[in-house]
Amino acid sequence: MINIPASAEINSLFTNCDPCTVWTKAKGILCRINPAYDTSLINAVFDDVMCVFRGEYPGYSAIKTLYHDKPHTLDVLLCAVRLMHGIHISGTRLTDEEMTLIMIAALMHDIGYSQLDGEEGGTGAQYTQTHVNRGITFMKRYIAAKLLPLRFAAALEPMLSSTDPALQFSRINFPNERNRLLGQIVVTADLTGQMADRTYLEKLLFLYFEFKEAHFGNYQNIYDLLCQTKKFYEVTREKLDGPFGGLYVNLALHFKDMLGIEKDYYLDSIEKNIAYLSKVIALNEQEYLSMLKRGGIVEKAKTISAPD
Repeated sequence: MINIPASAEINSLFTNCDPCTVWTKAKGILCRINPAYDTSLINAVFDDVMCVFRGEYPGYSAIKTLYHDKPHTLDVLLCAVRLMHGIHISGTRLTDEEMTLIMIAALMHDIGYSQLDGEEGGTGAQYTQTHVNRGITFMKRYIAAKLLPLRFAAALEPMLSSTDPALQFSRINFPNERNRLLGQIVVTADLTGQMADRTYLEKLLFLYFEFKEAHFGNYQNIYDLLCQTKKFYEVTREKLDGPFGGLYVNLALHFKDMLGIEKDYYLDSIEKNIAYLSKVIALNEQEYLSMLKRGGIVEKAKTISAPD
C-alpha cells in the first residue's frame, strides 16, 4: 500500500525560511547521491552567503530586497539539490565538482542585489537589470579571496548568466555541453523553486515594489503585474520544456525516492498557484487582495510605498 504524504509534509517542501533546516535537508539528499561527497567547501560557501544576507560579510550591507530574499535563495538551492538527485537517478551522473558548482551558482544567483558599503541607498532592487553581472563580479572576487580554483570562476560565469531573463539562453557562451547542462539545472531550479513557493502569489506584491524601484517593466499597478503573471508562467513553461531541456521532469524521480510517489510536487504546486491566480485576478481591483492571505505579506505590503 502506498503511503500518501500528508498535506503538511507536502507544504513543508516549499517553506524554506530556516537556513539550518534547509542545509540539513540538502546534506541528506547529497548523501543519497554520493555518500562520500565532501560537504566542507559548499558548507563554507553556504555560511558566507547567509552572512551576506544578514549584513555580516565584510564590505557588504544586508540584502534588503523583499522578493529576492533569503528564503528565495534557499528555495532555489534546495530545488537544485533535489533536481541533481533526480537527474542522478535518471542515469546522468554528476561529478562532485559539478554538484559543488551548481550549488554555488544557486546560492549566488541573486547575490548581486547585495550592496557594497557606501551603496546603502535604496533596497538593492535598483540593480534589478544588472544584478546578475554584479553577482558574477561578487563570485569572481569570492573565488579569488578564498583561493578556490580559477576554473570555478570560468565555469560559474555562464551558469550565473543562465538566470538572467534578459539573455537568450542560446546566446550564452558555455564552454562545453556539460557546462550548458549545469546552467540548465541552475535556471530550472531558479524558476521552479520560486514559483512553487506557497507564498509566491503574495510575494508578487514585493516584486512589484522592486520593479518600481528599478524603473523596470510597464506595470500599471500590482493588479496589472498579477494579471501579466499568467503570461509569464506560459513563457516559463515553454522555456523549461525547450531551451532548458525539460530537466524538471526529473524532480518526480527525486520524490519517488524520498516519498515513495513518482510525482513532481514542484510542478503541482506551481499549477495550483496559477489556478488560484486566475481566481484572484477575476475579482476587481478593490477585492483581489482579500484572496492573498498567506504569510501576512499583504499587510506588510500595504505599509510600503512604492518608489517613484
